[in-house]
Amino acid sequence: MKSILLTNDDGIDAEGLKALRDALRRVARILVVAPNRNRSAVSHGLTIHTRPEPEKTGTDSFSLSGTPADCVIYALDELLITPPDLVISGINHGANLGDDVMYSGTVAAAREAARHGIPAIAISQEFEDGEKIRFKEGCEFIRNMVFTMLRNGLDGEFLLNVNIPIGKIRGARITRQGCSSNPSHFNIPAGEGNSPDHALNLLKSGFITDKMAVLDGYVSITPLQRDQTDYFVAQSLAKAAGQFLGKL
Repeated sequence: MKSILLTNDDGIDAEGLKALRDALRRVARILVVAPNRNRSAVSHGLTIHTRPEPEKTGTDSFSLSGTPADCVIYALDELLITPPDLVISGINHGANLGDDVMYSGTVAAAREAARHGIPAIAISQEFEDGEKIRFKEGCEFIRNMVFTMLRNGLDGEFLLNVNIPIGKIRGARITRQGCSSNPSHFNIPAGEGNSPDHALNLLKSGFITDKMAVLDGYVSITPLQRDQTDYFVAQSLAKAAGQFLGKL
């Protein structure tokens, strides 16, 4: 039977974590390792000055006095003999869209798994203030998605950031990470049609943003990558460095 490591950043008692575990019980063997309290917006923080303390909270369930990334590291190093087939972080209470990805402990836990070469999914659920979060439909969608992925086989590192809309799910869209603002790219004149920035915009135009998809009632699925190198800026800097070195 396939195995899934399940974690989150809302804490071991979070409703979204419990709902997802219940939904995936028949899909794979589940190990839960989650923070012992809410650790939202801790990003990819690690506990380095003390040793995170584990506590068994049930069958194949542990809480840890650490961050979401700590939970993944602890599970891989201390609890599992072989890596899980998949790591899932969520379901987070609230969406993680656009720039929020930088701050999200939910996404960071999945990123930590991807760093170890394990396929990973971060899952978040949008909701309205003052309203109870409706996890049922989202859990059904995720269960079907995960079942299909495991059946078809997973190989190597990937990281998906999945966001579920508030109401009825109309379907799913492969999306790009939206940003709250898009200033000009470094050292590239605005409006230069053959610039790398122009090429990037053409690539982006093939995908709607994560936020737009969720607002339209679709599940947003955004592939993320660990390599955060800005290759356009790197090319520009390398060219400038060559010009400078050539004058010496």
